[in-house]
Amino acid sequence: MAIGRLIVSVYVDNIAQPISGANVNIVGENTNINVVTDESGKTNEIELAAPDIEYSLEPQDVIRPFSEYTVTVTKEGLEPSVVSGVQIFSDIVSYQDVFLIPPNENNGENLTVISAPALWANDPAKNIENPNNVNIMAKVLPRVIIPEYIIVHDGVPSNTSAANYYVSFPDYIKNVASSEIYPSWPRETLKANVHAIVSFTLNRIFTEWYPSKGYNFTITSTTTYDQKYTHNRTIFDTISNVVDEIFTEYLTFPDRPYPFLAQYSDGIKVVREGWLSQWGSKSLGDQGYSAIQILRYYYGNSINLATAELVSDLPTSFPGYNLKEGACGEEVQLLQNELNKIRGSYPAIPLISDANGVFGPDTTTAVKKFQSVFNLPVTGIVNYATWYKISYIYAAVSNMLKGIYD
Repeated sequence: MAIGRLIVSVYVDNIAQPISGANVNIVGENTNINVVTDESGKTNEIELAAPDIEYSLEPQDVIRPFSEYTVTVTKEGLEPSVVSGVQIFSDIVSYQDVFLIPPNENNGENLTVISAPALWANDPAKNIENPNNVNIMAKVLPRVIIPEYIIVHDGVPSNTSAANYYVSFPDYIKNVASSEIYPSWPRETLKANVHAIVSFTLNRIFTEWYPSKGYNFTITSTTTYDQKYTHNRTIFDTISNVVDEIFTEYLTFPDRPYPFLAQYSDGIKVVREGWLSQWGSKSLGDQGYSAIQILRYYYGNSINLATAELVSDLPTSFPGYNLKEGACGEEVQLLQNELNKIRGSYPAIPLISDANGVFGPDTTTAVKKFQSVFNLPVTGIVNYATWYKISYIYAAVSNMLKGIYD
C-alpha cells in the first residue's frame, strides 16, 4: 500500500465558527487514530494507507483506486458527527470538513455517507442537451456573473422532498470535480475538466435554467441532469488548487459569447460526439497537451476562455493585481482590516497591529497563516484566490457577528 494524507477541519454550523479541541477518530484499513483539532479547528496532516497511484491512472473497475475511512468527531456540548467513505488517494492530500450542531431532542448522531467518484460508482449517464440552449431560452441574465452561492438540489428536479443546499461557487466546483474525476491526473487535464465544469455551471446560472421552469434552485446533484455533487464530500488538494486559480474562467465561442454548455462523459462506458472524454483528456494530458488544447480537441478549435470578473455579493473586488510586501494603498488597508476581523474567529492569524495600508512583514505573516489555515499555497502574496477567500471568510464572519448582535 502507498500513503495518502488527510486534514480534517471541524466547525459549528458554518466555516465562520471553527472548533478547537474537537476529538477526531479515524478508522479504516487496519487503522484507528485519534487526534485533536487546533485553535483553527484543523487536525495536523495525517498519513493513511491508500492503493498504489497506478490504479487511478488507467481505466479499470477491478481494484478501487482509493481507500475509505470513517471519521467520527465529538466535542462536549455538541452532537457527534460521523462521515463515512472519506476518500484517500496515494500522494494526495484530502480535505474533509465536518460540521457539528448543538444538541436537539430531534437530532441524534449526524451521519454523512460520501459516495465514490463517478468514474468508479457507475452513475447514470448524462442526458444529451442542445449545447446552444441559450438560443432557445426566453429568459437569460444580462451578463455572466459568479455568484457567492448557488443552490444545489440534492435529487432529480421533480423530487420536491430533496434538500436544497446553499454552496459557495468555488466549493461547488471543487465538490463536482472531486466527484467526477481522479485527483492524481495531470494538472492540465484537471484544468481542462474544471473549465468544462465551470462553464456548464455558469450556463445553468446564465440561462436561469431551473428558475425559468419554476424551480427554486440553481442546479441538481444528479449526473442524469447536471453534474455529480456529494454534499460535504472529501475534496482533494490538487483539484482545490486548480479551482482556486481558474474558477472564474469559462468556455465560449466567438459567435456565442456566453458560457458554453460543456458536456462530458467518461469516454469509456459512455462516448458522445462533441463531448469531452474524461479518460481521453487524461491521455492527452499525459502526452503534454495544455488545458486549452485538450478542450479544443473535443469542442473545436474556435473555443476560447473568457473571465467572469464580477463576483456578486462579496464586499470587495480584486484590485486586478497581486498584493505583496512593499505594496501600499486603500486595497492593502482593506485587506489588513479584513484579516484583523477574521482573526476574531481564527486567533492563530496574528494581529496586524498597524493597519495603515502598508504591506509590511506583519501583513505577510498574517497572510501566510491565513493561507495555511485555508489550504492555500503559503506564499504571503495575495493573488486572486487568496483575495477571494479572505473576502468570503470576512463576509461569513461578519454575517455571524451580525446575527449575534442584531
